[in-house]
Amino acid sequence: MPAKILLLEDDRLFGETLVDFLENEGYDVVHCRESKEAIEATYERSFDLYLLDVNVPDMNGFELLKLLRESGDDTAAIYITSARDKEALAEGFGSGADDYMKKPIDLDELILRIEAQLRRTMSPKKVEVGEFLFDMERLVLYRGDEPVSLPKKLAELLGLFLRNRGEVVSTEEILREIYGDDSPGTGALRVYINKLKQLFGKDAIVNIRGVGYCFEA
Repeated sequence: MPAKILLLEDDRLFGETLVDFLENEGYDVVHCRESKEAIEATYERSFDLYLLDVNVPDMNGFELLKLLRESGDDTAAIYITSARDKEALAEGFGSGADDYMKKPIDLDELILRIEAQLRRTMSPKKVEVGEFLFDMERLVLYRGDEPVSLPKKLAELLGLFLRNRGEVVSTEEILREIYGDDSPGTGALRVYINKLKQLFGKDAIVNIRGVGYCFEA
């Protein structure tokens, strides 16, 4: 399902340009030209990201986002504005913005910033693995309500596998991510792989000989 973006931009031509560009990149975009229209849109559906101009009719973008934040809306928000002074920048972040771009904007940079915000806000914090639940932030595995004791490196390995679930992760990448420059070699890694198989089943992790491993549970 594509990420849903609310765009607030009163310049019709620029707004339509952004909509065309973002939709071509695979996003679902709702374009509003006034803040009141944007507020109504947030009542009708939920969004994954707000792209907000500042100088728009009836309520500026700073006031709009502040209102949304006060209502408990923590949707990621990026300002796109021609304002360049430090006071405007401070007001933008003070109103609850996550990022800020100054016009004229580079569209490729916009995509990078959008992707960064969506990775942060849309990544699952807890992931189901069979009868288990893994907290991706705290690196804690639960069976029901009870935490399962895991060594730190084993928990980090499980987190790495779940971030790349269904994809092959090379042995070199695993060792680099888990151990950095102090890798003990593949022997210790095989021990951890076997421990994860004991938890999730022998077919949970597929060994791609000479390449790496794929977590399929």
